[in-house]
Amino acid sequence: MPSRLSSRLLLPLVRQTMLVALMTCVSASFADEPDGPDVPHKVESSFQQLVESVEPSHAWNATNLAEHRQWQQRLEGVMKELLGRMPERVPQQVKWVEKERFDSFTRHKIYVQTEAAYWAPVYYFVPHDLERPRPAIVCLHGHSGIWPYIGHAETDAERKRIEESELDYAVYLARQGYVTAAINVRGWNETAGHQDSGIKHLPRSCTHVTMDSLLLGMTPQGLRCWDAMRVIDFLQSRTGEVQGEKIGVAGLSGGGTLAMYLPILDERVRFAMIAGAFSTYRQSIYPIRHCICNCLPGVMQYAEMADVVGLYAPRPVLLINGVDDRIFPIDGARQGYEQLKKMYTLLGHPERIEADFFEGGHAWSNNKTLSFLEKHVAD
Repeated sequence: MPSRLSSRLLLPLVRQTMLVALMTCVSASFADEPDGPDVPHKVESSFQQLVESVEPSHAWNATNLAEHRQWQQRLEGVMKELLGRMPERVPQQVKWVEKERFDSFTRHKIYVQTEAAYWAPVYYFVPHDLERPRPAIVCLHGHSGIWPYIGHAETDAERKRIEESELDYAVYLARQGYVTAAINVRGWNETAGHQDSGIKHLPRSCTHVTMDSLLLGMTPQGLRCWDAMRVIDFLQSRTGEVQGEKIGVAGLSGGGTLAMYLPILDERVRFAMIAGAFSTYRQSIYPIRHCICNCLPGVMQYAEMADVVGLYAPRPVLLINGVDDRIFPIDGARQGYEQLKKMYTLLGHPERIEADFFEGGHAWSNNKTLSFLEKHVAD
C-alpha cells in the first residue's frame, strides 16, 4: 500500500496525465469539424460594400438653367428635411453683459434668445469710428471651443496655436473693418451639458446635443444653424452698424460644417467662407473618425458636399483647405471644387466660387479672405 508521501507525489502526475488526455480528446473532436469558410466579418468590410452600393440620388448633373433649377428645388427640400425640425421662434431679446474696448474695435458680450429656454452667447465685434454701416460676418468655431476663436489664450502654447492656425478670424476681420459676431456654439464652453467622454481640456457636450436632438427629430447641425439665424435677426436690427443685406458666414472645422449648411436654411446669408470642412463625405466624414455632431443622418443617400454647397449658387463662396488636412482630404476638396466651377459657370458667375488650397493642415487661412470680401461684398 503506497505511503501518504508517495500518494502526494503521484497526484500531480495523475492530474497532468488526465489533462493531456482531455486536451487530446478535444483536439480530436475539433479536428473532425470542417474548416470554417474565410468570410468577411469586420464592420469595415460591411460599410465599404454598403457605401459602394449607394449613389447619391440627387447628384447634380444639370446641362441648362431649367434643369439646374429643378435639381435645386428637389435637393433643397431634402436637405431642409435632413437638417431636422426647428424650435419655435420667439420674439427677439438681447441681453448686453460685457463691453471691452480694444485697439480698433469694441467687443461686446451679449446673449441672444433663440428659443424659449435657450440664449446663445455671442461675442459681438464692432469696429471703431464707423462712418456707415458695414457688412457683417457670423463666425462659427470648431471643436476647440470659443476661446481661441476670439483670440483668448492663457498660455504661450495656446497663443502659438491661435497664431499658427489663424483661429481668431472674428478678431482679424473686425480689424479689417467688418462687423463680426462670434457665437459660442451650442454644446461648448458655458453652454455645455453632459461632458463628452475622453475630453478633458474644455467643456464640450457634442454627444449630448446629438443624441437628444436626434431623438426629438432635430439635428445638432440644424439647432446650431437655428441659433446663427437668430443672431442674423439681431445683426439686421443693428441698422446703424450693419448692412443688413450684406451678411455672411465664416467657419472652421465643425464651424465650417455649419457654415456649409446655414445658407441653405437662410437666404439672408449672402456669402460663405468654409474652412477645414469641405471635401467629400466618402473621403472624410464617412471613413475617418469625426465627432458624431458632424454626421448628418441620411445625407449620403442624396448628395455630396459639392451638391450641398451648390444649392446656394451663385452666392459667393470661398473654400479654404490645407493640402495636408488629415481629416478633410484635399483630393475630395479639389474634386468638389471642379464640380462647383462647372455649376457656377452654367449660372453665369464662375468668378463667385473661389478656393484657397494652402500649404498647411487643418486650419484657417487669410490668404484670400480679404480679396474675396473686397470683390464680392465691399462697396
